[in-house]
Amino acid sequence: MAESKIADLVLAERHLSDIQRDVDAYITQFKEGYFSPLAMLARLTEEAGELAREVNHKYGEKPKKADEADNSIEMELGDVLFIVLCFANREGIDLTRAIERVLHKFGTRDADRWTKKHTDTP
Repeated sequence: MAESKIADLVLAERHLSDIQRDVDAYITQFKEGYFSPLAMLARLTEEAGELAREVNHKYGEKPKKADEADNSIEMELGDVLFIVLCFANREGIDLTRAIERVLHKFGTRDADRWTKKHTDTP
């Protein structure tokens, strides 16, 4: 397994709720509004496939063709996140609450599943 690459990275300080509101403001400016749940699931699957393609190009054995667009894992993850945000907004789901619940689930269900790193802090 890999070590964290964000430990020393300066991350942007934005709340997930603010990002959900920004996405909502963007989508609701159009008459069409949010796609149906099935259409969003199809879009999510499409974007996950594009992410898989970028990961395969970077870490797999299939290099990009010379004429292929220079997409990145970062942009494809952004596309996946955008669709997840749209899906949550359409369904009225607070993603901050959702991730807190999931982290609690992992913290309790998998509390002893993995070998913890030892630290010098009490």
